[in-house]
Formats: sequence, C-alpha cells, structure tokens
Amino acid sequence: MHNLTQRQVHILKAIIEEYINTADAVGSETLEKKYSLSASPATIRNEMVRLSELGYLKKLHSSAGRVPTPMGMKFYVKELMKEKVLSTVEEVALKEKIWDYRETMQRFLKEATKSLAHKTGALAIATTNEGDVLTSGYANILDMPEFFDIDITKALLSTLDEYDYFHKLCKQPYATMGEDIYILMGDELGQELTGPYSFVFTHYETPEHGSGEIGVIGPVRLNYTTVVPTVRYFGTLIESMAKGW
Repeated sequence: MHNLTQRQVHILKAIIEEYINTADAVGSETLEKKYSLSASPATIRNEMVRLSELGYLKKLHSSAGRVPTPMGMKFYVKELMKEKVLSTVEEVALKEKIWDYRETMQRFLKEATKSLAHKTGALAIATTNEGDVLTSGYANILDMPEFFDIDITKALLSTLDEYDYFHKLCKQPYATMGEDIYILMGDELGQELTGPYSFVFTHYETPEHGSGEIGVIGPVRLNYTTVVPTVRYFGTLIESMAKGW
C-alpha cells in the first residue's frame, strides 16, 4: 500500500463518500463546494490525477469525474471508514424476527436472509455446507442506479442461478483467511461476475457441524458503514441461535 499524504487521504475519503451517496463520478468542483478540503481546485485536480496513477481512483469514459477502484474502496473500508454500531434495540429487533425459526436450518436461514436483505437494502445470500443457496431482496437492487443497466442486472441474476459459483468463491484462499468479514470486488469475483459488484459476507459454523456463509451483494458503493456490522451480526446470530443443526 502506498503511503498517502494526509491531503490525499482526505480527498480520497471525500470522493468515496460522495460516490456512495450519489452513484455518480465525482469532480473537483463538487469536492470543493461540499467538502472543506482547504486546497485550491487545481491542487484537488492534481491530487485526483495522482490518486488515479496510484490505482485508488479511475476515470469513467462518460464523465470528467472519478470513481474509486476496488483497491480504493478496500482502503476506505479498512482504514478510513467508521463502522456504525448496531444499537441494542436494532439487535433485539433483528433477533426477534427470526427467533421462532431456530429449530430448522433451512427455515431459519431463509428468514435470516430475508431479514438481512430488508435491513441492508441489498440482495442477501446464504449458503450451507449441504450445497443450498438462499437469496432474498431481488427488488432491492432495482432501486440502485448501477442496475438500471440491464446487462449488469442480467449478469448478476445469471450468476445467482449458478449455485456452485458461490461455494467455490467462498473457498478461494483470499476468502478463507480467518477474517471475521470479507469484502470481494473486482477480479476477486471471478470471470462470471465482472462489473461494479461487491459481495460482503461472513463464514458461520454451528454447534452441530452446520456451516456456510451469509452476506449481501450489491454495487461497489454499498453503504459499508452499516452493511459490514450488520452482516457480522447476522453471522453471530446464526452461530448463537442454531439449535440442533
């Protein structure tokens, strides 16, 4: 990872947060107007060029602005963002929604996936070591500007039909490194899913040898500050509530 100056870090953070909010490429004028970066427009432009050369930003053909690359997004998630803490009230509400279904794995995961999709506004997915893949929240992605592009939506929906894809993906070396949460984007999603997608998931293991993954898929600009702690909490819920499976 390159050593970025404080100013470069501020500019990168501002661009990413603006992009997460708007889904649009971000230009220097927007940054200057909306964020107190204490730098001239020319300086901001130069720093954006430098951040692009270093691989954190890229230019889109259709606009003069820039968007973060997967590398830029990962840097933001690991180093810059502050996770929102789920309140006790939120945790209790999520737990209560799925408490009654904890006797059987299939039903419980179905409800958990539905609840996760509702909470994050993304497409939720769960896998089991028996080879099942459960999904919920298809309608959510249609609210996101990225998925107004029919090819981007079609590629995602086709991949969701390939059950093996997710099992293989979650067993890749970079998805099994003992982290509590994984964020895959860009090349990490393989040939099947090339485009502006991000997959945030956690592994779970239950007392009676059940195991798998639960997480969400959406655009690269998912709201990670809430998505990451929410996915992590659902993984914990599964492990703590599994009864006899």
